[in-house]
Amino acid sequence: MQALARMFAIALKEVQQMLRDKLTFAMAVGVPIMQLVLFGYAINTDPKGLPTAIVSQDTSPMARSLVAALQTSGYFHVVESGIAESRGDALLQSGDIQFLVVVPDDFGARVVRGEKPAVLIAADATDPSAAGNAIAALSQLGQTALNRDLRGALASRAPQPLPFEVRIQRRYNPEGLSRYNIVPGLVGTILTMTMVMLTALAMTRERERGTMENLLATPVRPFEVMAGKILPYVVLGYVQLGVILGAAFALFNVPMVGSVTLLLAMIGVFMLANLGVGFTFSTLAKNQLQALQLTFFFFLPSMLLSGFMFPFRGMPRWAQYLGEVLPLTHFLRIVRGVMLKGSGGAELLPELWPMLAFLAVAGSVALLRYRQTLD
Repeated sequence: MQALARMFAIALKEVQQMLRDKLTFAMAVGVPIMQLVLFGYAINTDPKGLPTAIVSQDTSPMARSLVAALQTSGYFHVVESGIAESRGDALLQSGDIQFLVVVPDDFGARVVRGEKPAVLIAADATDPSAAGNAIAALSQLGQTALNRDLRGALASRAPQPLPFEVRIQRRYNPEGLSRYNIVPGLVGTILTMTMVMLTALAMTRERERGTMENLLATPVRPFEVMAGKILPYVVLGYVQLGVILGAAFALFNVPMVGSVTLLLAMIGVFMLANLGVGFTFSTLAKNQLQALQLTFFFFLPSMLLSGFMFPFRGMPRWAQYLGEVLPLTHFLRIVRGVMLKGSGGAELLPELWPMLAFLAVAGSVALLRYRQTLD
C-alpha cells in the first residue's frame, strides 16, 4: 500500500508539473486537434473545379455542348473563354489555370462533315496528382459530349467511332513523373523545418546555458543580435540547397529550365522569412523542448496546406486561405515555376510579395519580442 501511495504521489506531482507548463500542455491538446481538422476536412486527393480556359471562336451548338460537358464532369471550371491561344498559354505558364482547352474555330462544321476534328487539352502537369483524375475523366468526353446534338440525320456521327479526337498535352512534365513535383518541393520543406528549428534552438540554448546575460550586457542592439544570429543559418541554408539540388540533378534528373540565379535570390527571401519565425519562437519558448514543439506546430500545417503533399486546389476555400499565408505555399510555386516552367521574375512577382510581407511581419514581431526579453 505504501508503494502504491508513493506512486500516486509521484503521478500527482507530474500532473501538476505538466499543468504548469502551459505551452507543452497546449501542444499536447492542440496538435491532435489540428491533425484531425486538416486530415479530415482540408485534405482531398481528388480535386475538382480546376480552373480552365477555353480558346475557341466557334459558337456552334456542338462547341457549346463540348464546353458544357467539361463543366458537367465536375473537374473543370471555366474561368475564361473565347481568348487567344497566346493568352491561354500565359495563364497556364503563370499557374492561374490548370487546363487550357483549344477548340478549332470550325469544330461544329467539321463534326458534321465527319472529319473528326482534334480538340487540344493542355494540362499543367507540374503536380501530376492534381491533374491525374481530371485527365482520366477526359477519356469519357468524346462518348458523352455530343449525345444530344448527334441525332436524326447526324446519328451516323455518334460515338463509335468518336466524332472528334481529344489530344492531351501534359506540359512541363510530359511523362507525369511525381519526382519532378516532389524533389523541388523538398527544397522548401527541408529549409522550412531546419531554418525555423535551428534558429529557435539557438536563442533558447543561450538562455538555458546562462550566456544570454553576457549577451545582454554587451552594447549590441536587438537588430544586430537578430541579424548576427540569422546570417550563419542563411549560409547553412544555401549549403543545404546545394546538397538538395545536387541530388535532384544527379539522382533524379530533375530539369532546371529557368535561371539558377533567380532561384537563389528567391530562396534567400524564403529562408529569411522562416528564420524570422524561428527567432520569434525562441523568444516565446522557455527551453529547447518548447522550441521544438513550436517548430512542429508551424511545420505541420506548412507541409499539409502548402500543396507539397496534397493538391492545393483540392482543399476547401478556408484551407486555401490559410495556406496562402504560409511562405512555403508561395515558394513551392516559385521553385517549380523556375525549375520546370522556366518562369521569370515578372511571372513570379505575385508569389514574391506575399513572402516579403510575411518576412516583414515575422521580423517585426521577432524584434519586438526580443526587446521585451531585454526589458
